[in-house]
Amino acid sequence: MAIRVYIASSSGSVVIKKRQQAIIGFLEANRITFEEVDITMMEDQRLWMYQNIPEEKHPEKGNPLPPQIFNGEQYCGDYEDFFQSKENNTVFSFLGLRSQPSVKQSES
Repeated sequence: MAIRVYIASSSGSVVIKKRQQAIIGFLEANRITFEEVDITMMEDQRLWMYQNIPEEKHPEKGNPLPPQIFNGEQYCGDYEDFFQSKENNTVFSFLGLRSQPSVKQSES
């Protein structure tokens, strides 16, 4: 399964842009394979995202805002969830991935 990050390329919000960049930068830096899905360009993907975010993650008014993260069809979370997992050093389990293999120690 692939990690998919739902983004809005034409968002006027600086906060949303910074959050999207933070997630994508982290995934790239850690060589985690992912796909960006731009919900401003693909109506069907935007609707799919809205329908697959758990009800408790929907705001009281309006629709959930990007970035939203999925592993295949499994919802991982939004930026706040990602940030919390990063602070707790649990990003790989948050993303539903096995932890990154540690560098093998050379035998002496």
